[in-house]
Amino acid sequence: MSNRKFQNIFYHNQRLNRARKELFGCTDVIDIATEVSIPADLGESTYKCSILYSTSIEKVNFEVYKRREIKSLKLVHDGTIDYYYKYADRSSLNKLLEQKGSCDEIVIVKNGLITDTSYTNLAFFNGSDWHTPSIPLLKGTMREKLLEEKLIREKEIRFTDLHLYQKVSLINCMLHLDALALPISHIIT
Repeated sequence: MSNRKFQNIFYHNQRLNRARKELFGCTDVIDIATEVSIPADLGESTYKCSILYSTSIEKVNFEVYKRREIKSLKLVHDGTIDYYYKYADRSSLNKLLEQKGSCDEIVIVKNGLITDTSYTNLAFFNGSDWHTPSIPLLKGTMREKLLEEKLIREKEIRFTDLHLYQKVSLINCMLHLDALALPISHIIT
């Protein structure tokens, strides 16, 4: 949320309602902008809004957004990780994050394919085009928006393909394409 407005609300609504339908069989549609009230005491700053839901919205939390400083990424391999839905339980991601060593963040590799970091989707720039992994752990809202706008394209990216790219961008609802980009050499294998 920025300037007291929800960002990417269309994509958040899509993801929330898809998950409710697939996990709980819900056929009604929730509109976050209608169901969630922005507290009057929140200023014009940027806030992270977390929504816990099942068949309905159960809890909403707002906190001031602080962008993490990321300067290095570590490849971490896990062939069993599953984070198709944005669960409140992040223990499987946190366990992988413990393997980052002296790096700031991880890049998760599943069955040889690049997926995501512990909190963002990824986009890779080859000098002319941006590619995002075709099989991410989670289809993030910014990723979906950038795909629809044709600013990025899906591609199967093996960890052995990283040399084909110049830089990597971490993307999520709070991070637009190229807002947090690193040279590809900052990914430690």
